Amino acid sequence: MEKKPHFVRRDFLPREVPSVSLALLLAAVLLLNALLYLYLNKFYNSLGRVETDPGLCPFGHFKFGAVKNCSPWLSCEAINREVRKLKCVGEGAVKKVFLSEWKEKKVVLSQLTNSELKEDFLHGLKMLKALQSKYVVRLLGYCEQQFTILTEYHPLGSLRGLNETLHIPKYKGMNTWHRRLMLAIDYVSIIRYLHSSPLGTLVMCDSNDLDKVLSQYLLTSDFHVLVNDLDALPLVNRSAGRLVKCGHRELRGEFVAPEQRWPYGEDVPFEDDLMPPYDEKTDIWKIPDVSNFFLGHVEGSDIVRLHLFDIHAACKKKDPAERPSAQEVLDTYRKVLTLLIREAAMPGTREML
Repeated sequence: MEKKPHFVRRDFLPREVPSVSLALLLAAVLLLNALLYLYLNKFYNSLGRVETDPGLCPFGHFKFGAVKNCSPWLSCEAINREVRKLKCVGEGAVKKVFLSEWKEKKVVLSQLTNSELKEDFLHGLKMLKALQSKYVVRLLGYCEQQFTILTEYHPLGSLRGLNETLHIPKYKGMNTWHRRLMLAIDYVSIIRYLHSSPLGTLVMCDSNDLDKVLSQYLLTSDFHVLVNDLDALPLVNRSAGRLVKCGHRELRGEFVAPEQRWPYGEDVPFEDDLMPPYDEKTDIWKIPDVSNFFLGHVEGSDIVRLHLFDIHAACKKKDPAERPSAQEVLDTYRKVLTLLIREAAMPGTREML
């Protein structure tokens, strides 16, 4: 009698199980990628690094805190009548800064201290008015006659105190490579904004050393960066042949760009008239040093530095024309953040596939 062939189902099981596992794994990867996309989209929006901000008021107006309506910038009369000084919290070459109070809200009142520098003070006010955006500290009012500027108060102060802030128990959870890289992205976003501002290409001249750079920026309570001091912000206009010089004194040190240093050697005394001008690429030269400060020495920061090595090497090209634009640096920073978040979210996925 002819035997019927037997079909053994278990012969197919080894193929079915890996197929199901692979399908589940791919579904998980797709889900993680979708979640990652949503997270990064939310992250970039929360950065506020776009010029079109629906929360901004029309020119000449402001709002802050929980207030919904926009108010006009405070006038001389309103500042004198409604703003009360509390204490001096800082003093520079151009102005003295007072923690003050307006309608039970903390604000900052800045006043000119050196009449010889009134042009610098008024230039800073002009820049502050023209560049109002999510990159710039909020202007609340001013009085040109009394050389007074009123701005929003940020209790965490300038970036000089970043490391100290991150060691406060309340903020220790922020002391990660991820958050620090986000701050570096904020900083580069501001440089990119200044280089393509509504006024044209602006150079951040108050940046002759790291400490000076950090003093120009504020750390907000939700851990973002704002530029605060715009007194030294000259305009580059290549089509008109206009370049800049950051001050009239000789600049030294590795922090400033090579083209900012006296090119004729120690034997030739410095003369401002003989010093060649330069462009915005001086800001690009300084980005790696500032970002190195932001990244600090937390777990994972060396991995970030490794991924940024090539773009930072390009920033340090001796020839300014060979350095990347601020936009190119910003694009690279964002790509690195996306890559590292993806790797952190899906460790070992590539090997599993």
